[in-house]
Amino acid sequence: MAKLEFKVVVNDPEAEPRPLGVKVKVVGKEDIPFDKEAELDRRTRLPVARVNARLLEAAKAEYKIITIRRKVKEGDEVKKKTVHVVAAVDENVPEGEVWINKDLAVNVFGEESFEGEVFRTKAFQITIEGENARKFIGKRIGETVPASILGIETLKGLQLEIRGGSDESGFPMRPDIPGPVKKRALLSGPPGFWPREKGERRRKTVRGNTISEDIVQINTKIVKQ
Repeated sequence: MAKLEFKVVVNDPEAEPRPLGVKVKVVGKEDIPFDKEAELDRRTRLPVARVNARLLEAAKAEYKIITIRRKVKEGDEVKKKTVHVVAAVDENVPEGEVWINKDLAVNVFGEESFEGEVFRTKAFQITIEGENARKFIGKRIGETVPASILGIETLKGLQLEIRGGSDESGFPMRPDIPGPVKKRALLSGPPGFWPREKGERRRKTVRGNTISEDIVQINTKIVKQ
């Protein structure tokens, strides 16, 4: 039997939706731990970065989770490459720098060191497995679980409120359909149907409001107790 796992999308409702970012130099270091399979391939945990405390203050990163972004010109397009990291305070790091593992820098951004920007992470995705994943089973939209199940030290003491989810076919959970069911329902709005005309209704396949092993992605937001 396959191990139970969920992709959990975590939203920080207090983060800016379109942050300007703090300009930094990102420097790749060999002595910062990095596990490519866990942190990039399977995303069962976030990579670690070392930063100066004043940079976290400038980014208003209350939970010490930040996004590193680099804009790269490819032909006529400017593409944004990003990685979400947990920031560890290290006063040896200059205020205008962020240190990450060298291999992480190369894998995500293509270079060991570069000019970029950081900001408080608005949303990130992490995969949880086994017993931690099982704590979601039977939970309904609107209910909470401890944020500590993500394995992120800076989120301990907080809660994750379940906002929705979807199964492997992309059928969304709806708060108005009870139970861990899959059914066709007559819908007049999202999730599951976005009407093009006023009053339009369609019968669509959706999931109920309760998490079961058939759900693959769970959408949450951070809430304080």
